[in-house]
Amino acid sequence: MRFFSQYISYFQAAPLALIILLFLLFPVLTILVVSFWDYDSYRLIPDFITENYEFLLTSPVTYSAYLKTLFYAIATLVITLLIGFTVAYYIAFYIRNSFVQSLLFIACTVPFLTSNIIRMISWIPLLGRNGLVNSALLETHIIDEPIEWLLYSDFSVILAFVHLYTLFVVVPVFNSMMRIDRNLVEAAIDSGASAMQTITHVILPLCKSGLAIGSIFVMTLVMGDFITVTMMSGGLSASVGVLIRNEISLLQYPAAAANAIVLLGTVLIMLSVMFRFINIKKEL
Repeated sequence: MRFFSQYISYFQAAPLALIILLFLLFPVLTILVVSFWDYDSYRLIPDFITENYEFLLTSPVTYSAYLKTLFYAIATLVITLLIGFTVAYYIAFYIRNSFVQSLLFIACTVPFLTSNIIRMISWIPLLGRNGLVNSALLETHIIDEPIEWLLYSDFSVILAFVHLYTLFVVVPVFNSMMRIDRNLVEAAIDSGASAMQTITHVILPLCKSGLAIGSIFVMTLVMGDFITVTMMSGGLSASVGVLIRNEISLLQYPAAAANAIVLLGTVLIMLSVMFRFINIKKEL
């Protein structure tokens, strides 16, 4: 009994540690091992080679894909933070009734109960050359010919990303704002602070944890996405996820594994930079 009580904390943590080991560490280690294998047109060859990483890190296609992916990630992050913070701020501070707050918060989540692909495809008849947006602009004589870059472009890709992932910013930021003591806001206003000063000096510092969590969600989701880029760019743009998908379709599993490891390392570096500015454990 004394032995059991001494190590009870280890027994309590064992189930979670086992789940993390089986469903997180073991798959990542498997991908890492396969990334050093060799392959040909129809089989995998267990080996230890570095050609997969050498080709990956010296290919201009890889650099172009990573730059495009980073562009998508940063642009989407900036826009989702602006929209998510604005929506969360309005619900948290301008809506006084708690029932109405809950109702509006649920209303924000309703579109996300449908499939991402369905919500993504819904933009195609709106943004196409003969879509509703171009038709309306032509009928009102605002434009003389259809706007080509509304669909199958970087604009449509970022628009779809913002549509898909804004909720991942709204939820944590709203939760952070609801924990803010309203007396602090009233004290700032009584001291003569303007609305913008109150936001920048009171609300934003107290919402750092929510903004950080939302940023993590958006960055990781966009960096690994390939369906949105493929569909909304019409196959005209390439991201890291698209490269990995193409390599898997060609049965180049070691090359895809090496690409996945490099992508994982890139995301971890970006997250570590964010964690240097915000201590999430302390903020929570």
